[in-house]
Amino acid sequence: MPLCLGVKKMKDKIITLGHGSGAGLTHKLIEEVFDRNFKLPTLDDTVEIENRMVVTTDSHVVKPIFFPGGDIGKLSVTGTVNDVSMSGAIPKYLLSAFIIEEGFKISDLKKIVRSMKDAAEEAGVHIIAGDTKVVEKGKADGIYITTTGIGFLPAGVHLSSKNIQPGDKIIVNGTLGDHTVAIINARENLELDPTPQSDCASLNGLVQLMLKNAKIRFLRDATRGGVATILNEVTEETDLGIIIEEDAVPIKDATLAVCGLLGLDPLYMANEGKLVSFVSGNTSNLIAEMKKYEHGIDSSVIGEVTTEVKGVYLRTSIGGLRPLLMLESDPLPRIC
Repeated sequence: MPLCLGVKKMKDKIITLGHGSGAGLTHKLIEEVFDRNFKLPTLDDTVEIENRMVVTTDSHVVKPIFFPGGDIGKLSVTGTVNDVSMSGAIPKYLLSAFIIEEGFKISDLKKIVRSMKDAAEEAGVHIIAGDTKVVEKGKADGIYITTTGIGFLPAGVHLSSKNIQPGDKIIVNGTLGDHTVAIINARENLELDPTPQSDCASLNGLVQLMLKNAKIRFLRDATRGGVATILNEVTEETDLGIIIEEDAVPIKDATLAVCGLLGLDPLYMANEGKLVSFVSGNTSNLIAEMKKYEHGIDSSVIGEVTTEVKGVYLRTSIGGLRPLLMLESDPLPRIC
């Protein structure tokens, strides 16, 4: 996960579920423990090694393992493909490692591996190596998957939060919160009708389309912590402000219903097929092209970078400004 600058000193003595949420507690853990020793990048999930090669790694602990629209296998591939893609790179290779609990059904493992195969083929990447470990019954929750992705940056592509300027538009490629709602519905047996589907998808094709049609400053996939967390990271890194227009944010009615029921905010909910992009200049042609793409049909400009404010704000439908702060933790663990 990316480093959040300026967070309070970590006082926790033990690891909690909140430390894995992608929100403020995660950032404190990274700053106080990992970055102090490893010197991690600030905002990038991928690292350029040499000769325009980039690499990323991710672990997947979603519960339930199978959910409408995907499973942990598909998620592990698409999530890693997307991390590589957000740097502007073209993903080529994946490595995978499995930690499997004793007693796990081989039939379920076969389903998961087939999902990975199908997702890799759809994204145009090759799974080239892996590892498997089995632990005693009760020592894991079924199966965990760790993946490493390798890709290559096209010439002339240099995406970075440092590129962001006042006036840049902020674009998302579709409705927010779909993955979270699908997981909640499956986990809590809410029996929503129609059944919410996860947006789990590889976005490498969409990213390359965007790069060809506009001046893209920076990209991030809106997973744990959602869009609002990404925007807060950007403002802390750049010292610029952001204003989001409430009426422009695409959200499905089912997501709004679940948020109303559980007191959640779609802007903080995890997605597995949505990106946030910072774009310079006129965005009309870009939006038109994105809407032609399967995973960009509901693309929308949702806000703008500004010097008028410090931090992230939502302009409500009645014209007021509501701050969107960095949350300490996500109330929904094991979401991806």
